Amino acid sequence: MKKIFVLFFAFCLFTSFTSEFHETYLSVTEIEYDREDKALQIVSRVFIDDMENVLSKRYQQDVSLSYEEDLNANKGLMQQYIDRKLKISVNGKPVALKLLGSKFDADQIVLFIEGENVEDFKKVWVENLILTDLFDSQKNVVHVKKGEDIESMLLVKGNGNKTLTF
Repeated sequence: MKKIFVLFFAFCLFTSFTSEFHETYLSVTEIEYDREDKALQIVSRVFIDDMENVLSKRYQQDVSLSYEEDLNANKGLMQQYIDRKLKISVNGKPVALKLLGSKFDADQIVLFIEGENVEDFKKVWVENLILTDLFDSQKNVVHVKKGEDIESMLLVKGNGNKTLTF
C-alpha cells in the first residue's frame, strides 16, 4: 500500500506541471462499486497526447483530442479502445463497460466509464492495458473500492491483470 501511495503522490506531482513532452507513462483508474445502482463507476485519467497518439496509430487516422468537440467526435474510437484494453469480470462474469463521457483536467483526459447490472461480489478481475501498446514502460495504477474497502494494484505490460478478493 505504501508503494501505491508513493506512486499516486508522484503522479500528482508530475501532473501538476503542464508540458508538451513528458516521460512519465502513468494512468490512474478508480473503480467504485455502487451497491444501490448495482454498477461499477469508473474514472480513468490519461495524458491527452498519449491518448491521441495511441488512437491515431491503432486506427490509422489523425486523432485530435484538444477541444471539447474533439472528445465528442472521437468518443466512438475511445470506446473501441477501452473495449480492447480495459476489462473487468465480477465473480467470473465479464462486465460490459460503457464510456459515458470525458473531460479535460490540465494535460489529462478524465474518462467516465460505467459497468451496469453488477451484483454484489466477492471477486473482481481487472485487466488494464491502456497505453501499454504505445509505451513499454506504461504503468496503470488501479484502485478498487467496495463499501469501505479499497484495494490497489499496479498493472504493467506483461503483468496487466489481477484478481482481488473482498
